[in-house]
Amino acid sequence: MTPAARLASAAAIIDRISAGKAPAEAVLKTWGTENRYAGSKDRRAIADQVYKVLRARGRLVWAMGGREDGRALVIGALSLIDGLSVEEIEALHAGDGYGPKPLSKQERSRISMTADEVPGWVAAGLPEFVVEDFRNTFGDRWAEEAAGLMVPRAPIDLRVNGARATVAEVEAELREAGLNPTRTPWSAWGLRLSAEPPPNVQALEAFKAGRIEIQDEGSQIVCWLAGVEPGMTVVDYCAGGGGKTLGLAMQGLANGASRVEAAPAEPERIWTPTGWVDAPKSKPKAATIARAEGRLIACDVVQKRLDNIRPRLARAGVEAELIHLGPNGGGVEDIVGIADVVFVDAPCTGSGTWRRRPEDAWRLKPEDVDRMHSLQMAILARAAKLVKPGGRLVYVTCSMLRVENEATVDHFEEDHPSFAPVPVAEALGSAAMTDAARETLAGLAQGHRLRMSPATTDTDGFFVALYERRA
Repeated sequence: MTPAARLASAAAIIDRISAGKAPAEAVLKTWGTENRYAGSKDRRAIADQVYKVLRARGRLVWAMGGREDGRALVIGALSLIDGLSVEEIEALHAGDGYGPKPLSKQERSRISMTADEVPGWVAAGLPEFVVEDFRNTFGDRWAEEAAGLMVPRAPIDLRVNGARATVAEVEAELREAGLNPTRTPWSAWGLRLSAEPPPNVQALEAFKAGRIEIQDEGSQIVCWLAGVEPGMTVVDYCAGGGGKTLGLAMQGLANGASRVEAAPAEPERIWTPTGWVDAPKSKPKAATIARAEGRLIACDVVQKRLDNIRPRLARAGVEAELIHLGPNGGGVEDIVGIADVVFVDAPCTGSGTWRRRPEDAWRLKPEDVDRMHSLQMAILARAAKLVKPGGRLVYVTCSMLRVENEATVDHFEEDHPSFAPVPVAEALGSAAMTDAARETLAGLAQGHRLRMSPATTDTDGFFVALYERRA
């Protein structure tokens, strides 16, 4: 493909992303399947152009006079991000072959202008209505937090499955596969891969065999803060895709408290009425299952999500009970007041993952945030009923927005005085955390609340609040 044809394709893909709700990654994959003439270098160049536009979409829309179509945004990116001259951009828009048509007078005028004053929300790269929330939350650091969330590309973090392997074993395995993993600074079970070039983790034998899972380091840390120990009854109340369910399960296997069960060894010869004969070859043995000396329960309102957890549990070699919640939280009557830990990874806007999915920032509306806040308050109140006296309640979001974090737990604390805050500093003793994590996260915590973000911890944006039920 010519450079011009790549630009035309990028513009068309951006329009497709804008018109739907599918992740940009999925849209790009579909486009590649539909256009097999595009080689790997073409697909890579197009993807880079698409993500470049998505990360700077607010700025580009503003620069192009409010236009949001893919063509305008690509033209704006060539000027504002790539730094091409008007003449160079015109050469790429000659209208030849599969390339884009020539620039209009309006387009030429927009990229010829020099902005004297860029609005703050445009410079930050955030949706305009989100800026006030960032200002209230981060104060003078709000622009730094915004840049960390929207500008850099996120690395690929892996969690080593302690039921299958050690970190050192997996690290060596990945190096043999041609990758260059590094240890994550906060999670003792984490390995990090560069996103450039993007590795195909799911094609690795380590992934297929359940020795690793893709999980951001921040997501690992909130699991370790839950304080799960062998023998506990643990409820993952909003299990979703099951990533944190697996992290919670691994803690229940710590300190030798698990027992790994495999199929019994098969005899080489067996007795029959006519004498000893060679044993018939059987089907391959099922994977070993590591059973924690406790109980892990994963709940969700969507049955399909629970169904999708099953193969992940099997691959990881761990077990969990799955409960399909009713629309008002029904289905857990038998476990009210018995859980040592209830982990609430609440539905949220996902704003903490915008460095991975920048397209979601521009799909978000103010009413979406308000709706999530209301839903979170209802879910947290229901989940709290499952905690036994002395048990821990863990509230988590992958949101950067105050409305979904502090505002939600403020409301919970007012309505539930029997739940006492647990300082984050007291929850950092897990062997799954590094010494650096204990020092750094204790410093970042505000009592029983902790925020992590790309700018402060080089993780996705996470919020966690810890409570203990006193009565």
